[in-house]
Amino acid sequence: MNLDGRNVLVVGLARTGEATAAFLLRRGARVTVTESKSRAELGSKAETWVRRGVTLEAGGHTPAAFLEADLIIPSPGVPRLPEIAAARDRGIPVWSEIELASRFLKGSIVGLTGTNGKSTTTTLLHRILKDAGRPAFLAGNIGTPLISFVDRSRDDHLYVTEISSFQLEYIHAFRARLALVLNLSGNHLDWHGTMDDYAAAKAKLVLGQKAGDAAVLNREDARVWAWKEAAVSDVFAFSGKRPVRRGAFVRDGWVVVRDGGDERRILPVSEIKLPGLHNRENVLAAAAAARILGVAPSRIRASVRGFRGLEHRLEPVATVRGVSFINDSKATTVDATLKALAGFTRPVVLILGGKDKGSDFRPLRKAVRRGVKAVVLVGSAREKIREALAGTVPLIEADTYPEVVRAARAAAAPGDIVLLAPACTSWDMFRNFEERGRVFKREVRRLARRKG
Repeated sequence: MNLDGRNVLVVGLARTGEATAAFLLRRGARVTVTESKSRAELGSKAETWVRRGVTLEAGGHTPAAFLEADLIIPSPGVPRLPEIAAARDRGIPVWSEIELASRFLKGSIVGLTGTNGKSTTTTLLHRILKDAGRPAFLAGNIGTPLISFVDRSRDDHLYVTEISSFQLEYIHAFRARLALVLNLSGNHLDWHGTMDDYAAAKAKLVLGQKAGDAAVLNREDARVWAWKEAAVSDVFAFSGKRPVRRGAFVRDGWVVVRDGGDERRILPVSEIKLPGLHNRENVLAAAAAARILGVAPSRIRASVRGFRGLEHRLEPVATVRGVSFINDSKATTVDATLKALAGFTRPVVLILGGKDKGSDFRPLRKAVRRGVKAVVLVGSAREKIREALAGTVPLIEADTYPEVVRAARAAAAPGDIVLLAPACTSWDMFRNFEERGRVFKREVRRLARRKG
């Protein structure tokens, strides 16, 4: 594909947008970047890219920038702009960054998606492959944009890539030689509109494969498992509830991977350091994928035993006078919060709230009644959550995270857990879930110092 002299519009100048613009410039494209932030908000970044030869449209989007483009590359999470829809109606191609990267990348893409657990499973699979001596690279939403690897890619490389529904929405010829789909629950419905549209975007990862490729699907997620009927790739399963003919499951306390008559015990479940049943499923998915890629069971076992998870995923922070504080800021969906709660048998004071993504919070009611003694509400979604949980347990409101931590500690007793698992994004108060988690941890540690 020749990009020389073509007019390419990049929508958004965050990490992926910058990597895409740099790639396009190296290939001689005429690059325009359109960004909703003003030049003042972009700061020195704006002038840097102008000096590099980019035409910058800041402070909003003009229809002409879209209609005059030969190709449009929206960054992940950019809203469904009417300008993008108008360009598509005119026949102007709209590709995600991973689509563009795949046209030039050497090597094989291991693509991983799902509503929950993507980052943990992607990181674990990458670690297994690296520990086994494979030339594997961590790419996508969790690490470096895939397009940044193109110039140094080789045929034997494996790109373990976390992929969002936003990216999958705009793929066409993108192909993952190995695809993993962990689960599916309501998420980003404010962007996709309906659950069916959200699922259709996710399904493209599997349905875009070819004969000879492989897919690892969640046997216990009916919507995901149904995709096997339309898939032309070799389909494997993972299940925490039943044996499967091809894939990974648990039997007699062991993680087992089976492919027809070939069955291997990988490791005892007791050696998995990650808390929660959902993390056991993440290990099953990673183990199945690793075996498909030819990694020996002993290598998988060693890597899983040494893996203790990621920051902001059920991360222990501190114990203050017998109360344990847990940071699960990455739990940005109702389903993720339910899975976090399922991992605890001690009473929980739950912190909920942030920016709503069109979620239905009523499914939290049963779990809250069963194991939560109080809920602290914060952020722009708190009224909606309050209505959904009315009549369950005491609901306490707070405006700032210092107030959140103090209120949660006051509601807890020795032996209880204070759990930040907000079921919402962070964008009403923070730049991202990482910032939210770090502020929470900072306030917990301040509380610990005051309490001595």
